[in-house]
Amino acid sequence: MTNRGFSVVENEWISLSDGSRLAARIFMPDAAAAEPVPAIFEFVPYRKGDGTRQRDDTYFPAFAAAGYAGVRVDIRGSGESDGVIDGEYTPRELADACEVIDWIAAQPWCSGSVGMMGISWGGFNALQVAALRPAPLKAIISVASTVDRYDDDIHYKGGCHLGSNFAWAAAMASFQSRPPDPEIVGEAWREMWLDRLENEPFMLEEWLAHQRRDAFWKHGSVCEDFAAIEVPVLLVAGWADGYRNTPLKGLEGLLRDENGRQRHSKALIGSWAHRYPHLAWPGPAADFVEEAVRWWGRWLKRERTGAAALPAVRAHISHSPRHSPRRENDPGSWVGVKEWRQPELLNLHAGEHGSLVREQESWQPAEIHLNTPGDLGTAGGEYFTEETGVGIAGDQRYDDAASLTFESAPFDEPLALLGRPSLTLTLRTKDPQNLVARLVDVHPDGSATRVSLGVLNLAHRDGHEHPLDMPADEPVTVRLLLDACGYRFAAGNRLRLSLSNAYWPMVWPAPGTGGIRIEPQSIELSLPLLGEDATPVDVPPPPGPAEAQTPTEHRPPELRRTVERNLVDGRTTYRVFEDSGAREATETGPTTRLVRREIWTIDPDDPLSARAEAHWTAETSRGDWRIRTETFASLSCTAGDWIVSASVLAYEGDRRIHRKVWSRVIPRDHM
Repeated sequence: MTNRGFSVVENEWISLSDGSRLAARIFMPDAAAAEPVPAIFEFVPYRKGDGTRQRDDTYFPAFAAAGYAGVRVDIRGSGESDGVIDGEYTPRELADACEVIDWIAAQPWCSGSVGMMGISWGGFNALQVAALRPAPLKAIISVASTVDRYDDDIHYKGGCHLGSNFAWAAAMASFQSRPPDPEIVGEAWREMWLDRLENEPFMLEEWLAHQRRDAFWKHGSVCEDFAAIEVPVLLVAGWADGYRNTPLKGLEGLLRDENGRQRHSKALIGSWAHRYPHLAWPGPAADFVEEAVRWWGRWLKRERTGAAALPAVRAHISHSPRHSPRRENDPGSWVGVKEWRQPELLNLHAGEHGSLVREQESWQPAEIHLNTPGDLGTAGGEYFTEETGVGIAGDQRYDDAASLTFESAPFDEPLALLGRPSLTLTLRTKDPQNLVARLVDVHPDGSATRVSLGVLNLAHRDGHEHPLDMPADEPVTVRLLLDACGYRFAAGNRLRLSLSNAYWPMVWPAPGTGGIRIEPQSIELSLPLLGEDATPVDVPPPPGPAEAQTPTEHRPPELRRTVERNLVDGRTTYRVFEDSGAREATETGPTTRLVRREIWTIDPDDPLSARAEAHWTAETSRGDWRIRTETFASLSCTAGDWIVSASVLAYEGDRRIHRKVWSRVIPRDHM
């Protein structure tokens, strides 16, 4: 890697064809005007100046030193960019991205080759923009993203409504309520801010208007047409994140074109949560900068960097880590699979006395009635584990105690998996139900680590586009696909299959109360084995701690998660509290603070009692300039409707200058 000097342009205006301006922060290698360089583009709504600045500084300077211009742009309606956001990955957003790519390629300092990258939102739109084929775009890196916006995003999973659908809508309402920086946009800041406050959507309304996999979700789901992506793609994710399925699912679609020819796409999967690999927890972390520079070098500079010869899949196989909501490292090893193909399966069956066996036994058990408490799931962590350092599933004994479980004998030798497990069983219901399956690693002392999770709204058993009620009290065979995993069960440990019809608050409860009746002899669990073609590979860790300017801290962060069970009225309350602390990103930048509060309540015997409330505070200040917004949201339900409300209050100093309220009743659609 070269070590070139560079400079940083803190704000550059990019003019679009409709007259709007987007705000960019550019990392420029020295002498690029005389010797043009490729560019790396990242496009997210999280504020380049006081939002992702510290994270951006852990890789863009290194890219610039290696001879790549870094162009970090806030999407329309965020940061200092003009306009109002209109949703996630909308046609306008993607069209803006294509315009920005053309603008970058036309600059005198650019060689004409552009790469696009990002994590989460930026990983999503990198894939989606690649499918639009802007000519200058030569390669992408997509971290913690999805190829299927309906079934593998933060909104729905297995046809079930995720609690994060509500939580993320409340978060986005708060994020987008913040003003642009007057030091950059000048006197127009207040008019821009009021425009955002008045016209920003409460995105939950739109997301709940599309509860099945319709055209709304197909837009931006690149799995609809993998062949549209012609550039090389590096897919990155972590086993502890909600977006863990994308690398393998994406790779299966991207490896060959419509003529069956090999394409140069790769997957890297670590043990980490929703993080860039060089900032990973749980570790081991990976040297993302080196990975990226190797990728860019091959496809943007046409250098022989070895990127094309990498195994199709490199994955960290976790070796029976002990459960912990915040652990620094998972024991394990890195393996590479040169050519990815569907793995060989090990099929296990339910046996007598709650056993899980390799050979199906001949026995005639009675049906089992599964009707778990509605508050089961509080040990499940969060769907997507954020940068705050919490959210990984805890000790599963608490949830397993109320679940239907089947357990193997202790393993005589380790059992290693890589891929997506699946579960097939025959069941019947009288009313709407969700089915939840977990693979659990049981240690000799009884402690239990969650390995994989699958959920299925039984009305979606034949697909997510046309849900259909279960036939009342008639047996139906269903297949449930669990999340991908790379895991090795230690010798002496046992594998537990845990079944429930609740997983709160991660999954919103179905309205039925009658439970599920299961034919235990029908249960077949298929496990994807780590094949003999998987060989050890070296995935180097970062050379040292990620270097970035440390913000000045005016107030320390604070973090809490608590569960309370009221023994008088029987209700369970799950509380989330996150205070980012007050931080000043630079000597001239504003001081910012975000406070998240969520309260989830349920009566375990009444799925219609479920309720979620969120309250976000966003503060921005510099000297005597003080801005604050308070965002409130709630979600509850009846058997037939969702009941949604939200409000945003904005203050300049101590004076309230704006208030907006949303209130909607939306019919439930097979949920």
